[in-house]
Amino acid sequence: MVGKIILFGANGFVGKNAAEVLSENKLSFVPASRTTGIDLRDSEQTSAFLSKHKPAFIINCAAHVGSLNYVTEKAAIVISDNARMILGMYEAVAKSCPEAIIINPIANCAYPAKADTFVEDNWWDGHLHRSVLSYGATRRLMWSVGESFQMQYGIKSIYLMVPNMYGPYDSTDPNKAHALNALISKFVKAQQTNQQKIEIWGTGVAIREWLYAKDFGQIVLKVLKNPNTLGLSEPVNIAQNFGLSVKELVNVIKSTFNYNGEIIWDTSKPDGAPKKVMDDRRFRKIFPDFKFTEFNEGIRNTIDYYKSL
Repeated sequence: MVGKIILFGANGFVGKNAAEVLSENKLSFVPASRTTGIDLRDSEQTSAFLSKHKPAFIINCAAHVGSLNYVTEKAAIVISDNARMILGMYEAVAKSCPEAIIINPIANCAYPAKADTFVEDNWWDGHLHRSVLSYGATRRLMWSVGESFQMQYGIKSIYLMVPNMYGPYDSTDPNKAHALNALISKFVKAQQTNQQKIEIWGTGVAIREWLYAKDFGQIVLKVLKNPNTLGLSEPVNIAQNFGLSVKELVNVIKSTFNYNGEIIWDTSKPDGAPKKVMDDRRFRKIFPDFKFTEFNEGIRNTIDYYKSL
């Protein structure tokens, strides 16, 4: 029996995918986001909300994030909003429901820029890539705050380190959407409007690992059912140890659409860190039987979503 669940960021990209998994598995939850009137930056408001619901679990998908271009252009707002959200939430939990278990996804932009393969024990071993400084710094802050509130208040947090995600329910704005979703939405638009050219940001050489967002929801489901699983006391990569370059992704999507137009690379836009691939050894010890969604299936589902809009 899973206790009461609150899902922060329920109307965002990752939150909607987590909500779908919970609903499919008949787990009731209380959705919460700024669109439902809950602003995590306001700890008093959040505390009142938590006092009312007294959750056993909090899934924290709330974040202010966007493309590499967005988190650079809006760097001050991004770091300010996210820092206040993290502190506001933990202050509210300490006051209203310190026994609740918090599940935090941590984007892999929190890993050091110099790293080639991301290993959990080394995730603080170096500076962040400047292109993701504003957001990545708050992911490190999330762990620091969580551990500090554990020391003083005994609050338990579980940290799931996630690669770049893709899938349904993301923004249609390429400046706000996650990278792979932004690519897919561009191809959908080009097909629908018969565009003969598609502009893509960066050089295409950056290598990324990709996680279908609903798979993240499935991992959260496993955590909810057994939060005391050995290994969850430390951050764990949700990892496949496999990456593709942006150019390879474009070729996959292009062939799926049978698109014959011209691809134009806007090299004025940042590539970000050259490689982000996550080590999966710890993950396989904790979740040995987990099966990720096959990449082509995830791409087709994401294309269908954008075509439906």
